[in-house]
Amino acid sequence: MAIVKYSRRFPFAGKDFIAINLFGLIIVRKGAFFPPSSLNHEKIHTAQQREMLFIFFYLWYTLEWIVRFLCCFSARKAYWRIGFEKEAYANEKDTEYLAKRKFYAWLPYCFIKNR
Repeated sequence: MAIVKYSRRFPFAGKDFIAINLFGLIIVRKGAFFPPSSLNHEKIHTAQQREMLFIFFYLWYTLEWIVRFLCCFSARKAYWRIGFEKEAYANEKDTEYLAKRKFYAWLPYCFIKNR
């Protein structure tokens, strides 16, 4: 279960960010449109974090982003190519996904050809 908190003091200033998930706490920019699919996306990240004992999630996420960045030299492309993000975006509209999600379901997404 994830906890959602709305805040005016959002951790990131970029307009692209409306929410961030930090150790299962979902912080949403106050006043931002936060659709159910985005909440589900963040809940998928919470499941990923828990199965990797939180700290290993952040280590893997960072290392994978660095490797992907070095391959394409684009921060945005590197983000979209992270396995955790691919799983979350691919299944964010499926409200039943978390109930049927398998352990380490993000791993195969690391090897799917990038767009």
